[in-house]
Amino acid sequence: MGSNKRAEGMAETRDKLVSAARRAFATQGYAAASMDEFTAAAGLTRGALYHNFGSKKGLLWAVVEQIDGEMAERLRAVREQAPDPWQGLIDEGAAYIEMACEPEIQRIMLLDGPAVLGDPSKWPGENSCLQVTMRTIQSLIEAGVVQPVDVEAAARLLNGAALSAALWVAAADDPPSLLPKAVEAFRLMAAGLLRKKR
Repeated sequence: MGSNKRAEGMAETRDKLVSAARRAFATQGYAAASMDEFTAAAGLTRGALYHNFGSKKGLLWAVVEQIDGEMAERLRAVREQAPDPWQGLIDEGAAYIEMACEPEIQRIMLLDGPAVLGDPSKWPGENSCLQVTMRTIQSLIEAGVVQPVDVEAAARLLNGAALSAALWVAAADDPPSLLPKAVEAFRLMAAGLLRKKR
């Protein structure tokens, strides 16, 4: 019983720190967010942060993972609401680009995250995202919707285009004005994978 209670307490501490950091990183940015302030806001100490995450950067990873999971869930819903798998694939890419206009995602996932944690295409969550795209492209090739193409190459380029567009939109002075241009170009580029109708 004792170890169970302790585990629950640790999980609660982690959750509190992630929530407080997420708010601080979203509103103040990673660099300006004060560890003393957001740990105090969570009713915890800086020691608790180091014990659970090792560093402020470790805490950023935890925040990124949490938001990444939420984004993946939202994108899955977009994909599943589409009338067919091709449309689902394209709508998912467009929805990802559109998320670049949401302040929290823009700040944490597309501006500060890459600056602090490096290339987002190499983040842990990206591999599962790539696998989903590869499976979809494989089934679209088998169904005769997409031209025969190397599945991994096509998936990496498609996901890379969406990421690149999202980074571009997020870094813009006026993201909403760029968004339709980025989404339209993404849709047109992706359409090049379609098998030509005879």
